[in-house]
Amino acid sequence: MQVLVLNSGSSSIKFQLFSMPKADILCSGIIERIGFNDAIFKFETQKDTIEFEGPILNHNEGLKRLSKQLLDKKTGIIKSPKDIVLVGHRVVHGGIHFNETTEITETVKQKIKELSSLAPLHNPANLEGIEVAEEIFPEAKQFAVFDTAFHQSIPEHAYKYAIPNHFLSDHHIRLYGFHGTSHKYVSEKAIEYLGKKASKIITIHLGNGCSMTAVKNGKSIDHSLGFSPVSGLIMGTRSGDIDPAIIFHLANKLDYSLDDINTLLQKKSGMLGLTGLSDLRDIQDQANNGDKACQLALEMNAYRIKKYIGSYAAILNGLDAIVFTAGIGENSQLIRSLVCKDMDFLGIQLNDEKNALKAKETHAISTDDAPVKILVIPTNEELEIAKQATKLFKNEAPLV
Repeated sequence: MQVLVLNSGSSSIKFQLFSMPKADILCSGIIERIGFNDAIFKFETQKDTIEFEGPILNHNEGLKRLSKQLLDKKTGIIKSPKDIVLVGHRVVHGGIHFNETTEITETVKQKIKELSSLAPLHNPANLEGIEVAEEIFPEAKQFAVFDTAFHQSIPEHAYKYAIPNHFLSDHHIRLYGFHGTSHKYVSEKAIEYLGKKASKIITIHLGNGCSMTAVKNGKSIDHSLGFSPVSGLIMGTRSGDIDPAIIFHLANKLDYSLDDINTLLQKKSGMLGLTGLSDLRDIQDQANNGDKACQLALEMNAYRIKKYIGSYAAILNGLDAIVFTAGIGENSQLIRSLVCKDMDFLGIQLNDEKNALKAKETHAISTDDAPVKILVIPTNEELEIAKQATKLFKNEAPLV
């Protein structure tokens, strides 16, 4: 059974086509820098790697480019859209409506749309991926796997905000957490590596969007993103934590509208606001060339991560491992080095030679005698989504 998984991020589309239940990868790839004239489309099969560069200005265009490649007679994988039995989609915000994998219906799509105001960079892209996939693969069953689901185990004292109680009971304003599929996948890999179920782990997902999770005995107990995916760490275009009074100052003193403020914090802040660039690779290149703003932005980025490590080590009452994952976490030797510097008090000790190595599987970059393991674990949200969609399909769970 062929299962296509689409992971439509804020500026990228990752995809994998699996033969299930064996989880054999028939093809995989990524479309990066969506919205730019130098977007990159990488398509890999077991035999070939094809790479294109050129303008891909939105997610709809990117997904149609992918479908064309899947059906290409020379290099494609499928002969007909009917070959795809299931399509699994990553959806960022499920609110209170979805705490598990769900078959997609018109009602589900409407709820995803309603939640777009809480995840404006993601839910619209996720929904667009669903609708394009329905158009291209009309006979396939479509399933949504929600980023918020893994964080349902966060206790009330951690997810509740210190505002009047009725905002939670009547309006469901609370911490939801995101990137849950990634945090679940890499935390399970870390537990397997450590060889013990009773574990205290901090998972650090670093991409254009960034988040951290405190994971105790395999369960999420706290998370850096909250009601929406804008709090916590410094991200590509999102501010992360700021003093809420700044919002009122922008509105009352600088005459910003609420829409202007939302756009500022979601799309014009973070590394973009600090440097004029949102792609960490570009920022690192400029920093290496002596750009002071880029150098400072990298220091600020690492500093924020260190603060959360200290906080989560406290609530976990100890630490067995920290895990770096996702595009930046897996590939940026510099960020990992900046984060782990001067963390000896917590038992975090980096081996520079190991940190410089690249590997496709779980590997430790800590010193051999370090009390806390520093792990780099490539995330595979797509595999996790494929497994959950296949399981639900076989169980024939009721529709929402």
